[in-house]
Amino acid sequence: MTYATVMVSLALDRPNDARLEIAGQLAERFSAHVIGITAAEFSPPLYFTDGEQAQKILDEGQAAIRNRIAKLEAQFRAAMQNRAAAVQWRCAADFPTRFIVQQARAADIIIVGEGGRDALGDPFMQADPGDLLMQTGRPLLVGPETSNWLDMRNVLITWKDAPEARRAVVDALPMLRKAKDVIVAEIAEDEAGRAAALSGVKDMVAWLSRHGVLASGQVPDECGHAAAQLGRIASEVGAGLVVAGAYGHSRLREWVFGGVTKELINPSKRCSLLSR
Repeated sequence: MTYATVMVSLALDRPNDARLEIAGQLAERFSAHVIGITAAEFSPPLYFTDGEQAQKILDEGQAAIRNRIAKLEAQFRAAMQNRAAAVQWRCAADFPTRFIVQQARAADIIIVGEGGRDALGDPFMQADPGDLLMQTGRPLLVGPETSNWLDMRNVLITWKDAPEARRAVVDALPMLRKAKDVIVAEIAEDEAGRAAALSGVKDMVAWLSRHGVLASGQVPDECGHAAAQLGRIASEVGAGLVVAGAYGHSRLREWVFGGVTKELINPSKRCSLLSR
């Protein structure tokens, strides 16, 4: 298994330098084809009028979006020059999340920027990582805007005996095989769950070894507080990449995630590979 096709989602209203650099690094390490993708819809102003004036506003807004998309394509092609096995550009006048969900069939992995911490992003201009996780059926590599290095030397797998975590580990295998140190960690919810956690981590370490990945396991003595404990472990081992299953459900059209998933959608220091 490898990443033959990497898709990188680019936003019209956010910096893209970090995710383009990470896409270039993945392309070089796996000799991958890279697809750059973006989409946007013009959002009429609140004071929207009608008639001839309305048409003028629409035409100007749509022209501005087309111009920004053209510049973004040029930035993408320049960033991938001499790095990717081949490149392709896909764009549309559409809502970004909807367009990427449709086009995700062409990719092995999708690189996205972090989700907004303080406010909801503009759905007309950028894809929401939470929605992409729930709908694409592909692993997401989420990178912080402040880091342009995909450090695969030390990898932390945040284990939980659930289908999402199992998929995430399989999806991450190409990166895990290139890592120097892989740690599988599970946080038991309570003392009664420690034995099951130890057994699950042991099985995962053995499974990884049979797939060419040398790993070690951790089940801390402290129970609960998973997000805080996993963050501490990631810092202690110097993890440049965290691999995790994304746990969530839908409620009134809003994706609601647990604490660990929320943190990994909004990484501050390291990349996260998430699968649903």
